[in-house]
Parts: sequence; C-alpha cells; structure tokens
Amino acid sequence: MTSHTIDKADRYMFHTYKRIPVTLVKGDGCRVWDENGKEYLDFVGGIAVCSLGHSSPILSKALYEQSQKLVHVSNLFYTEPQTELAQILVENSFADRVFFCNSGAEANEAAIKLARRYSREKFGSGRYIIMTMENSFHGRTMATLSATGQERIRTGFDPLLEGFRFVPFNDLKKLGSSIDESVCALMLEPIQGEGGVVLPDPDYLKGVREICTEHGMLLILDEIQVGMGRTGRLFAYQHFGITPDIITLAKALGNGIPIGAMLAREELNDAFGPGSHATTFGGTPLITAGATAVVKSLLNDDWIENARVIGDYFRDEFRNLQQKHGIIKDIRGLGLIVGVELDTEGAPFVSACMERGFLINCVQERVLRFVPPLIIGKEEIDLLINCLDQIFKEKEI
Repeated sequence: MTSHTIDKADRYMFHTYKRIPVTLVKGDGCRVWDENGKEYLDFVGGIAVCSLGHSSPILSKALYEQSQKLVHVSNLFYTEPQTELAQILVENSFADRVFFCNSGAEANEAAIKLARRYSREKFGSGRYIIMTMENSFHGRTMATLSATGQERIRTGFDPLLEGFRFVPFNDLKKLGSSIDESVCALMLEPIQGEGGVVLPDPDYLKGVREICTEHGMLLILDEIQVGMGRTGRLFAYQHFGITPDIITLAKALGNGIPIGAMLAREELNDAFGPGSHATTFGGTPLITAGATAVVKSLLNDDWIENARVIGDYFRDEFRNLQQKHGIIKDIRGLGLIVGVELDTEGAPFVSACMERGFLINCVQERVLRFVPPLIIGKEEIDLLINCLDQIFKEKEI
C-alpha cells in the first residue's frame, strides 16, 4: 500500500524519476529512516553527495550561524563566505579562479561557455567544437545534454546543440585522429560514474593531456561525481599526474545543499569578464558558508584518507564475493566509488537489498554502484557484504 506522500507526489509532480516506493523522513550519518520507522544503511549517499553523512552537525551548525547573519544579497556585492570558499578551493588545487553556481550541470555549462569564449578570443571564430566521450554524462540542460555521450539520454530532445563530437573513452589513437582545427576543448570525466564506474587506463589521462597541449586545446575535467574526496584524493585528477585547465565540481561540495563550481587557470580569467556569465543564486553567503564547513572537514578530519582505506577494503571484500559467486563479472572503482558488474540485470538486487535495509543503486542496467558517505566504516561494509552474499546465494538456487 502506498503512503499518502507517494499518492500526492504521483498526483502533483512530473514523473521524471522512477522512484523507489519509499518515503524517507530522517537521516543520521550513514543511515536513513522511512515514514514507517524502518532503518536503511545508505550506500547511495544522495548519489555521491552526502560525504559527511546525513544531518551532518558540521553543516547544520554552519548553515544556522550564517542564516542569522546574511542569506542572500546577489553577486553584485562581495561576501566573506564566498571569498573564503574560493580561496580554499584555489589553494588546494591547480586552479587560480573560481565561478560558483547551483549545480553540476550549471558548472559544466560555465565550462563550455568559457572554453568557447576563450578560444574565440585567442584563435578567432571557427574553433568551437568540444570533444566528449562516448558513454559520458554531463547533465540535463540543453548544452550538457548535447555533450553527453549516451543516446538514451539525448533521445527526444532534438534538435540538440551543435558543436560536440564524441570519441571512445580510453582510446588515444581515435582521439588523436578525430581532432581538427575546429576543436577548442576536450571534456571528460576522469571516471565515468553514470557510465558504469569505468576507470581510465593507466596512461590514458597523461596521453589526453599531451594531446590537448599539442593541439592548443583546453582540457576540462568533469569531477562532479568523483571530486571532493570521493576517490581518496581531494580531486580525482591528482591520482593521474596531470593538470587540467578547467574542472567542474558540485555534489559533495555542499553535502546536500545546492552548489556547483568551475575552477580554471589564470590564463582563462579575462575571457569571463563582467557581463559574460552570471547567476542569481550561485555562491550565496548561506550556501558557501555551508560548503566551506564541508570542505574544511574533508581536508582536516581524515575523511579523504578514510575513503581510500575503506574503499580498498570494500573492493577486497567484493573480490572475496566474486570467488564465491560467478554472477559477479567485474569489480571497478577508486576510493569510495565502486562498481560491481553482474552477468544479469541489476535492478532485482537493488530491490532485494532495500527489503533487507540497504540502499544501493544500479547504472547501465548491470552495474551495481556504491557511493556511500565518506564517513562509512568497515562495520557497515561488512553488513552490506553479508547481505549481498545471502542474496547472491538465493539467486543462484
């Protein structure tokens, strides 16, 4: 029987999501509860968002204190929280400049606009193509939809925006042969999260950086899902020995409050002068005060190291399961983004886990994706592994 909330949602809201029929009402750390009081261990984490967990006292305190001082004044004025967050991001990355917005899609929109405007000013017109990867995901706005390399997501929204060219991920030869004088930038996810937790080959991103430098192209890294400690480093690019020209962030940057950011090198600053790009709500005092508290905790409270250690443990435990159950084809990941590819459809396993009090996610039909809060420990991992062990046994009978 559906709840009153579910009935109302189905009546009044667009059905743009295939929602799980559960109404969640409370969260604490790595756990959430539904309206009937049932408890769940959350391995979705708001889709790689709630790195400090649900109802984080660190975030709550920062939001409460800032709400008593200043919530919003627009970007016509300077504010202290926004400036502090920009400084922290710059001092802990390759970047020199930051643009704040409200979401990952908006951060990618800003990156697309900056790349094209910079290229036009430096090279003149005719150089505007942005190359992206097949199987990529960059957002749901018209520009980011057009940049996404998954046909099922683009279907039905024609005409899409011109100026994007797709190449296979992990294929340097094809990338090099697809470049011409019209290409201004390459945009890719260091790890394809929505694409099935697909990692780059060991030297792939170094090769990508070399190709971009050789052709005078900007390298844009979409770190919306894998940035902010998810991989065991603050930024995913730090694992691969490269420096991008632009990165985009969102999700875990705010631990659940809506914020996105685009970071870039100083050379690109003049291309985004006054009036070139703007946002009413991007980087408000309230939101940036909350995000500043989140980032400081990630940097100072060992949660990023925890993501590395627990992520290694998580994948090792899945490898042990793989030895017992032939249903597991592959195990991929870095830090606490883990993908387990099955030889069958994954949706029934999502449902079976939910029935037993575990929230997990499936992407690309057969890949179980796990992106829990970075505060998770071995005890919670063991509980999930034991649950999946039992489910796999039942499916094999």
